[in-house]
Amino acid sequence: MLTKVIDQAPIDHFTKWFNRAEKIVIVSHTSPDGDAIGSSLGLWHFFNSQEKVANVIVPNAFPDFLRWMPGSKDILCYDRYAEFADKLLQEADVICCADFNSLKRIDRMAAAVEASPARKILIDHHPYPEDFCRIVISHPEISSTSELVFRLICRMGYFNEITRQGAACIYTGMMTDTGSFTFNSNNPEIYYIISQLLSKGIDKDEIYRKVYNTYSESRFRLMGYVLTQMKVYPERHAALITLTGEEQKRFSYIRGDSEGFVNMPLSIRNMRLSCFLREDTERPMIKVSLRSTGKFPCNQLAAEFFNGGGHLNASGGEFSGTMEEAIRVYEKAIEKFAPLLK
Repeated sequence: MLTKVIDQAPIDHFTKWFNRAEKIVIVSHTSPDGDAIGSSLGLWHFFNSQEKVANVIVPNAFPDFLRWMPGSKDILCYDRYAEFADKLLQEADVICCADFNSLKRIDRMAAAVEASPARKILIDHHPYPEDFCRIVISHPEISSTSELVFRLICRMGYFNEITRQGAACIYTGMMTDTGSFTFNSNNPEIYYIISQLLSKGIDKDEIYRKVYNTYSESRFRLMGYVLTQMKVYPERHAALITLTGEEQKRFSYIRGDSEGFVNMPLSIRNMRLSCFLREDTERPMIKVSLRSTGKFPCNQLAAEFFNGGGHLNASGGEFSGTMEEAIRVYEKAIEKFAPLLK
């Protein structure tokens, strides 16, 4: 049995909305990851099972290794179909905001979501949610938004309506947002949820293979190159890997090719912190990914130095400047956080 993490009041409130709604739109954050797509499609499959007209809209494209997911072909990318997406948002009865805590996380789509007369619900596990939804289901202690989606559906009394396809999406989100259950995943209830998803007929081994074992040859060559360029700060138990726009072109980079790179330096003995800096090829900025072990708060480092945030061991941010400047900021950050990196 699961503990009742979500309060009853927002569940009752959303159930009333759900019962009256005919058109529901699910939105998630820019550069969608496995949890963004998994939680969104988990909701999408559930709404479809209840004969609701449901659509998923994301700000831009998501990685190729997630395109096998049931329903992924029906996801609408705002940067390609903004006019049609605006129409869906304006006509929606309910908008579900999944896996983000601030309107700035949905980029150019933010204005249309904010202006929509639809009732809005936030379902998210990132700390410090902003006030843009009437119903807020925010639980940073939960491993993933996909886990929250499962809990919400069950608390509404619809476990039996979760399909195999929906269960596969929810499991994918849980798996990817915990590094295949290697961080933020000590809660025994996570594994109870997995058992319930398995009862729906999903093949978790096949899901793992589709997500992690279907990369291109160029991705592997890129990985090898990035590792040869890795910088280690042994006195700080920290590491840094970088990827410029020019290097991405050299290795025929496609969206998602660098997935998981930030985790690799943590395989080094006594490593506490890993940082991955990647030039964004669409905007003049540096994308920052941070991972840590133990109790090192990489979310605090992200917030203070890279205008970001996230979870204790998995965070991200952005930097407006050159790669060289971003590297200097990271080095300044690990000096400041040196006492916690011992």
